[in-house]
Amino acid sequence: MTKAEIIDSVYETVGGFSKKEAAEIVESVFDMMKDVLAKGQKIKISGFGNFVVRYKKERVGRNPQTGAPTTISARRVLTFKPSQVLKGVLNPHKEASRSMGEPSASSAGSSAS
Repeated sequence: MTKAEIIDSVYETVGGFSKKEAAEIVESVFDMMKDVLAKGQKIKISGFGNFVVRYKKERVGRNPQTGAPTTISARRVLTFKPSQVLKGVLNPHKEASRSMGEPSASSAGSSAS
């Protein structure tokens, strides 16, 4: 989904706004998210997930073509962890089997005596 598609969806779903106003709202939300993440803070969206800025130290890596060692500089990376609600939407069959009392794949092998 593109930003233009998000704007169209907001325009059609919410109503009461012009398309230009819907675009301004979407841009405003994205700008606020960028500002918060640039400060190193996390964003928690209930029922969706968490955006977290993590810090990676400088480390030694390898050039895949030559195998020569190279230094990878320290940097900040953005990670996303989906909520249980979003995971349930993405994998409805997995949640249904858990609610029926069937063991999950991770607990099936741990019950050996």
